[in-house]
Amino acid sequence: MRAFVLTSTDVPPAVTDLPMPEPAPGEIRVRIHACGLNFADLLMARGQYQEKFDLPFVMGMEVAGTVDAVGAGVRAFVPGQRVAAFAGQGGLAEYGCFPADRCLPIPDALPFEQAAGFMVAYGTSHVALKHRAGLQPGETLLVLGAAGGVGLTAVEIGAQMGARVVAVARGAEKLKVAEAAGASVLIDSEGADLKAAFKALGGVDVVYDAVGEPAATPALRALNPEGRFITIGFAGGTVPQFPANILLVKNINVIGLYWGGYAAFKPRVISDSLAELMGWYAQGRLKPHVSHVLPLDRTTEGMELMRTRKSTGKVVISMVD
Repeated sequence: MRAFVLTSTDVPPAVTDLPMPEPAPGEIRVRIHACGLNFADLLMARGQYQEKFDLPFVMGMEVAGTVDAVGAGVRAFVPGQRVAAFAGQGGLAEYGCFPADRCLPIPDALPFEQAAGFMVAYGTSHVALKHRAGLQPGETLLVLGAAGGVGLTAVEIGAQMGARVVAVARGAEKLKVAEAAGASVLIDSEGADLKAAFKALGGVDVVYDAVGEPAATPALRALNPEGRFITIGFAGGTVPQFPANILLVKNINVIGLYWGGYAAFKPRVISDSLAELMGWYAQGRLKPHVSHVLPLDRTTEGMELMRTRKSTGKVVISMVD
């Protein structure tokens, strides 16, 4: 089978041929139809991600496809069943073996290209906004990086939860995508005085930050007393360093969210969240946005689209011609 393999953090990953994997006990083998790319893939390729894998390994954190074979002890899945899986690696290949407890059935109405980019982006935003920050109807949610893979789902989920959503993104085209997802206030980060723009909002209750600086500090200062600042990632390249006196005086909570970490210490949070999100999708409340679908041979191009911020929503790699 063909797979996109990282052999060294000093050498770019590339497509190569590998033997067909066999499912171990408790695993299922998936014929992969599509794999969603994530900003974390860029960090992995440079050896900068918080979770490390032994080299070489097949990249790709989340997939969608059909069950091809099941390992010993697996009862919840059968060959031919449509599934999505989150395993952190192994997704950018024609076949992959994944723990059954990291897989979930997907409805026939959910296309593979959308399902492949559903779990991480929607799961991250839902757990962040509901489980961690306790976003309430009528509150103001400020989303930094609002047209990106996770940011756009934060806009959509925030609107579904009844918040006033403020989208911050670069350029009119990206803001238009955020507006379609439910944002009611749009701020163009390109050349804007963010401190003044955020102050003009009249107070913010929750900040969802997947970017870091230079937007993070003015966003923090715009928070109301008892505001919540959720740190998701640092796509801008600079990790914020917050003055503790501001946190103290305004009773602000800074909340970290590493969605994948829940799989190890509290997996029920992820499973319950995904079950609710799938219900929302079935009700027509969520409309996953995929800006690019590329073949496996163009995975490097897909990663470059994310690095240069030329994509909106998700970039997905298709294994099916």
